[in-house]
Amino acid sequence: MSTNDSAMTNSNYYEGLNAKNVVLGLQHLIAMFGATVLVPILTGLNPSVALFSAGVGTLTFHAVTGGKVPVFLGSSFAFIASIVAVGQIFGDLRYAQGGIMVAGLIYVLLSFLVKGIGVDKVRRLLPAQVVGPMIIVIGLNLVPVAFGMASGSFLLAGITLGSALLIKYVAKGFVQQLNILLAVVIGYVVSLFMGQVDTSLITDAAFLAMPAFTTPLFDIGAIMMIAPIVLAVFMEHIGDITTNGQVVGKNFIEDPGLNRTLLGDGLATLIAGLIGGPANTTYGENTGVLAITKNYNPATLRIAACFAIVLAFVGKLGGTLSSIPVPVMGGISLMLFSMIAFIGVQTIKREEVKPNAKNLIVMALILFIGLSPTYLGFTIGIPITSTVSISGLSLAALVGVIANLALNGLKK
Repeated sequence: MSTNDSAMTNSNYYEGLNAKNVVLGLQHLIAMFGATVLVPILTGLNPSVALFSAGVGTLTFHAVTGGKVPVFLGSSFAFIASIVAVGQIFGDLRYAQGGIMVAGLIYVLLSFLVKGIGVDKVRRLLPAQVVGPMIIVIGLNLVPVAFGMASGSFLLAGITLGSALLIKYVAKGFVQQLNILLAVVIGYVVSLFMGQVDTSLITDAAFLAMPAFTTPLFDIGAIMMIAPIVLAVFMEHIGDITTNGQVVGKNFIEDPGLNRTLLGDGLATLIAGLIGGPANTTYGENTGVLAITKNYNPATLRIAACFAIVLAFVGKLGGTLSSIPVPVMGGISLMLFSMIAFIGVQTIKREEVKPNAKNLIVMALILFIGLSPTYLGFTIGIPITSTVSISGLSLAALVGVIANLALNGLKK
């Protein structure tokens, strides 16, 4: 990069700090807010830390990509089931942090791999017949979790779910983009009238407070439960960056390059795991807001990131989020987790996967192994030590990649 190019990049990075973009940045944060804090609420991680890591992660991403890509990084839904499982098995979510850090490191290594051999060859290793079923497994494994959350009050869960669906399919424009947040607000208000909200969590919280940062712990079992999910979110990242570029009218895969966007994602996830936040990822909601507002200035997203960092230190906000009744989150989760599975189906359809015997075998193996611990009552595992095994999505991803290579090779 020449001196002139560097100066131009720095100029673009800092431009846009005006009142209009401050308002647009706040709007972006509102659109990302619901999903960003939902993951820590579902997993037991700290919502304030998640907001902080999302803000810092977004700024890190923009620094790595030269401030060219209008992206906000938020909490990844793909890791929810594994984080919950690690918490239940090891009794300490700091082990999940260790797995998240390793996942971020894998992302960083993938960025160098993509730069070295090219994105086409990497995508051939993870074709749609592998990635699609893996995304389906992620969603369907989470559905029982949502039902368990909703079981505390199916009435509250039903009101929340119904509100989300009504807003999504009836409302228009920006209101439609806020269907998750608005549905949670509606469910929360109903919960207040029903006496289901512990308001002491709000009144006892300080107005300003330091987020509850924690340091990671490492265990090979926890790492093997979390890190392989990167194989699924890798293709999701490519899809998000491609779609983002289509909306903006630029090819971000080429400039700043997929290797740089992957590096930004990986470093953001490393930072999140280091301080106690969930893994970070690019967001489809972000692309939706861009398409509605027609404002593609990346500075708007950096302003949103700064808002997220500031809000992380508002203790009352953390107390309010913690007071949301579990059935309310269960109702909204039923929709979100089902939509994840639907995205997997869409991936298979969009990439026009041929329904031949080889592809069907690959997809069936991934679905059977990935869903077996949740739905069939047993676990298929490969022993690593006397107490640790690979199962669920981790084993499904490994078997899927190997089976596809054996049956289909690296054909384009």
